[in-house]
Amino acid sequence: MAGTVFFSVSMSLDGYIAPESPDELMGQQWMELQAWMFPLQFTRENLKLGAGGEEGRDNDISRATFERVGANVMGKRMFEAGEHVWPEDAPFHTPVFVVTHEQRDPWERRGGTTVHFIDDGIESALGQARAAAGDRDVRIAGGAETIVQYLNAGLVDEFHVALAPVLFGTGVRLFERVDASRVALEQVHSEVSPRTTHLSYAVHQR
Repeated sequence: MAGTVFFSVSMSLDGYIAPESPDELMGQQWMELQAWMFPLQFTRENLKLGAGGEEGRDNDISRATFERVGANVMGKRMFEAGEHVWPEDAPFHTPVFVVTHEQRDPWERRGGTTVHFIDDGIESALGQARAAAGDRDVRIAGGAETIVQYLNAGLVDEFHVALAPVLFGTGVRLFERVDASRVALEQVHSEVSPRTTHLSYAVHQR
């Protein structure tokens, strides 16, 4: 049985999930956006930062999100931003399918991450990700443009937003160009922690 297709992102209060330029990734704004994750035991474990870290609900949610994923899908922009900063043991540990117009041999990392480049559309990338994931879930890892393409195509089942107490003012909006006439949301869960607010939605077609 095929798993669920979902995305999970951190978002600023004014709706941004990344700075405008990839060169600003890992900058102050992005670090503030992701600040709820850095102290977590699971984050330290997954990024090989050493022992320690906080437990609790944020940690449980991060671990559960990671463990449900059998394959990841992402856009070319996200891959290019991460290619030079991800460690040799990249933090996915699953097959990754990049939606692109470029033909390229698979990019293999340690720890089970192999990146495949899919040049025949979002549905093909998702189909290959589903096959690789088996009965586990497929995560649309980003960026925003790729997430919106899958939303508009009716291919996303649910999503989780960690709403961070930070304002960007400019940057990459999560729901830019979403077709609101085709996408309906049902809130299924909300939970507040000291650093973020977790919001989960089921996605339906109008």
